[in-house]
Amino acid sequence: MLHLPHISPLEHSAFVAAGLLTYIVVTRVRRQRRHPYAAMAWVLGIAAFPYLGLPLFLIFGTRKLIRPATRRQPAPTGPWAHAVPLWTRRLLAAVGVAAAQPQASVRFDADGAAALERLRALIAGSRHTLDVCTYVLGDDEVGATVAADLAERARAGVRVRLLLDSIGSLKSAHSHDALLKAAGVHTRMFVPALGIPGRGRANLRNHRKLVVADGARLWGGGRNIANEYFIGRVGEPAWLDLSFVACGPLAAQAQALFENDWRIARGVRKAPRLDYAQRLARREAESGVHAGATPDAATAAPAPAPTIATPALPPLAQWVPSGPDFHEDILHALLVSAIFHAERRLLLATPYFVPDEGLLEALLLAARRGLQITLVIPERSNHRLADWARGRALRELAAAGADVRLLPGMLHAKAVVVDEVLALCGSANLDSRSLFINYEAMAAFYGPAEIDWLGNWITETAQRGQRASARPPSWWRDIGEGLVATVGFQL
Repeated sequence: MLHLPHISPLEHSAFVAAGLLTYIVVTRVRRQRRHPYAAMAWVLGIAAFPYLGLPLFLIFGTRKLIRPATRRQPAPTGPWAHAVPLWTRRLLAAVGVAAAQPQASVRFDADGAAALERLRALIAGSRHTLDVCTYVLGDDEVGATVAADLAERARAGVRVRLLLDSIGSLKSAHSHDALLKAAGVHTRMFVPALGIPGRGRANLRNHRKLVVADGARLWGGGRNIANEYFIGRVGEPAWLDLSFVACGPLAAQAQALFENDWRIARGVRKAPRLDYAQRLARREAESGVHAGATPDAATAAPAPAPTIATPALPPLAQWVPSGPDFHEDILHALLVSAIFHAERRLLLATPYFVPDEGLLEALLLAARRGLQITLVIPERSNHRLADWARGRALRELAAAGADVRLLPGMLHAKAVVVDEVLALCGSANLDSRSLFINYEAMAAFYGPAEIDWLGNWITETAQRGQRASARPPSWWRDIGEGLVATVGFQL
């Protein structure tokens, strides 16, 4: 017979006190911002069920594993700097984001088949280095095709590095090991699911999606590397999604971020940490390309002085990362600031909409002051709990006058357009997990062509959906939504 150890009331109380003290040390001493409902849930859980609550908190409760001091970045300069709104320049420079720079070219893809061809072309065009970060590498046709392309470049002498999230690729992460390892592709898993000490917390997932070729060309957006994001599964259409290819300094900014992620995946105690800005500066020095130059500018002859005082605005963009490896919640701060500064319209596309109270309140105030707000989401996403958790927020927005559209198919794109001054596209969803827990990255675009393209895509996509209702739900549905929403920050 199994005999459980006897614990006296005094010993139990001491364990509870130790658990609460651990919570205070981790969250208060390390200054980890936490929503009130999340803090209350952890405190009550540790107090009521200390032998379960404390281990769960140590595994899942840490939100900022690495908290480097924020390094203020210089504001963008040049004849095109006026295209970046002043509030954006000041905010992103203050939180350590590298400045916006002109790009040689930017091209978006909404069609999955075209996006796959563009991704394969970027991989095939790499000559020296190829860095890939994805949440999912599928055990399917697309995953096998891209893995074969990576192996081919590695055999051709290109240094290929593949970074996979261990949870996102849990079912398929090792499906292509034989091919990749034999070809010389360097592969790392980001934070193993069991949480090996020194590798970070199992709850802090790398959701970033990027492919950088030779530090000069970037493929990014919302697509993972699997069938559903490009060509669809058997008998099902491809998900609606967005990706883009950018040639220019945006690629160097993305590669600087990849370097940090690659190091974290190896183990945070095994190498001195360079922050994002330092890695970007080193990357630019190694490539010989100045942050404000196009890929060919380093080798081109000096250009003659322009005869026109104000040159045409090139594609202007910057890489905006956010996550446990940054001191601030950068994307959340940028979104809330953008909503309050918007004067005419806010266009948003996201597969999951579980905002925190601050983001939701900002959107409600914007709707009440008369802004055109269009929110496009799938009627039924691939995460049913997220669909339940979003109910109250959607009804409040619809009641405030926002145009909330529910699409019949799965939408996986993540995009935001603010007036005619800013557009975002990348990996972050409009939910608390993306904005406060995951490693994420979005590209911020300031050129009129890029803003118009994304704005038109969201507007046209919205017409395919039906308007969400502000009608109150049944009592059992309301209770269910409330219960799910209490853990919405973990969804």
